[in-house]
Amino acid sequence: MNVAWAVGALGIFVAHFVYGLAGFGVGLVAMSVLPFVMAPAAAVVLLTLYAFVFSVVIFVSVRHDFMPGAIAWLLLGTVLGTPLGVYVLAVAPASVVNRLIGATLVVVVALEFAGKMPRRLEGRHWQIGAGVLSGLTGGAVGLPGPPFIIYAATQPWSPRAFKANIQAFFVVNQGVILVGYWMAGLLTREVARLTVIYVVPAVAGIALGMSLFNRVDPVRFRRIVFALLAVSGVMLLVFG
Repeated sequence: MNVAWAVGALGIFVAHFVYGLAGFGVGLVAMSVLPFVMAPAAAVVLLTLYAFVFSVVIFVSVRHDFMPGAIAWLLLGTVLGTPLGVYVLAVAPASVVNRLIGATLVVVVALEFAGKMPRRLEGRHWQIGAGVLSGLTGGAVGLPGPPFIIYAATQPWSPRAFKANIQAFFVVNQGVILVGYWMAGLLTREVARLTVIYVVPAVAGIALGMSLFNRVDPVRFRRIVFALLAVSGVMLLVFG
């Protein structure tokens, strides 16, 4: 075991703990660490592989709270937005996109803390828009969560429904993105090697986060969501 592996393992463990607890945030946390120990493109593909598998695992635990009609248009949007995101990852540097996402997150959190965040966004155009942006950011920089989270925060969903809906969304979103990565030649032997050597900290983090989820009340859950968005936004702005 070397220092690079230890740093990557810690980042992956913490990121997957957050994911197991909140149902999102794995890319936001991990991408602040992993580009220092591996190629950014490999990190994005690695996290997408894990996210697809763990989304299925988490969804099974909250499947009874899933609301299919609530995310149908989001799913259509993500299928439409993903190809452009995969293209961006294959040909363009991610730093500019990361900083744009970070700036957006900071603005959203500021609106929430100021009491200006919309309490309800209604209509299929909001769902399709959030889905397209999730596909774009997921394919480009491995961060499909923020657009969905911003939309979901305006819906009257319980924490369990929130978690079930986002996992169902991620299963489709990450599956479509992986197909795009395969077609673009981004599922390499190096990604396979990284997937194997980091699987233990990823599984440990997910298990611990899931075990603590039912102890969080709805008000505290919303605070956790926006705290994570705030930290992630600042990290993306600073580190790109």
